[in-house]
Amino acid sequence: MSYIWNLTDLKDVRKNGVKVFSCFSCGGGSSMGYKLAGCEVIGNNEIDPKINKMYVSNFHPKYNYCMSIEDMPQIDFPEELLSLDILDGSPPCSTFSLAGLREKSWGKLKKFREGQEVQVLSDLFFAFIELANVLQPKVVVAENVKGLIVGNAKGYMNLILKAFTAAGYICQVFLLNSAKMGVPQRRERVFIIAHRKDLAFPKLKMVFDEEPIPYGVFAGEPGKSLNPKSATFRRWQRRAPSDITLGDTIARTEQGKNSCFSSPYVKPEEVCSTLISSGAFLRWDVPAILSDRDLKIIQTFPQDYNFMGNSVQYVCGMSVPPLMMEKVARAICEQWFLREA
Repeated sequence: MSYIWNLTDLKDVRKNGVKVFSCFSCGGGSSMGYKLAGCEVIGNNEIDPKINKMYVSNFHPKYNYCMSIEDMPQIDFPEELLSLDILDGSPPCSTFSLAGLREKSWGKLKKFREGQEVQVLSDLFFAFIELANVLQPKVVVAENVKGLIVGNAKGYMNLILKAFTAAGYICQVFLLNSAKMGVPQRRERVFIIAHRKDLAFPKLKMVFDEEPIPYGVFAGEPGKSLNPKSATFRRWQRRAPSDITLGDTIARTEQGKNSCFSSPYVKPEEVCSTLISSGAFLRWDVPAILSDRDLKIIQTFPQDYNFMGNSVQYVCGMSVPPLMMEKVARAICEQWFLREA
């Protein structure tokens, strides 16, 4: 599947019979990945009503639960969800991100965004595992940031693995880079892939080494131009070849302390850095931000996706790149579900 595609292309994908339920579904990046791999995504869970409405509009799930995952285990589930092949989820990861507060935010209540409940984000991973314990799917896939396996967060990872074991699962942990998986973006993510202990599945192999795709290969028309009177425009004019972010320019020319992590430069000859949900991705060649069209390509979102007025960058930045999940899903299906087919 090309990294530039449309939702309508899914009708041509051959189905493999593997059934999936998506938790923390957001814009459906994971769901689209499973669909591209031939799986049937039969339901989803999403706490944000506005984002959930967008998901339903694009995918029309058979089972839709707009609620906190912490309340999910109390549901009287239909039989189809009690015989799942794959339970998928990407628990909110900002508390573990290397760019965030990390330890300072662990165990604290947080309102993730407008329209959501106040939650302890670092607890949601365990709520997800509790749901797996109730549903007992054959396979559980959990995606998260690299920071989960760095520094003190390793303690959380150990607790997560112990919780999976207690729920009856055998885990493997993979650190994958989307730039090696057909995605035009450098995005490192941890995947915990677990199967029930009663299933005699072999060790899963996840090896990807595709040619990186630099931004200049698909760059389209620029997005919104920078205001010529703004400080950002003046700083863009002072950029140097070695600058990676706007913060590098500020530090070099103004002795500024602002890291501007969320305002990187996107150079034609380089693969775009990790797309995040906020900030401004600045084109190197012209004084402008990236267009929505280019943001969708960088995240491998379909061009005909209906964002229903939501920010393209926010939705894409909060989602798993569909083509990244497609590669993971294909590996799982081929090595575990379809190996005797």
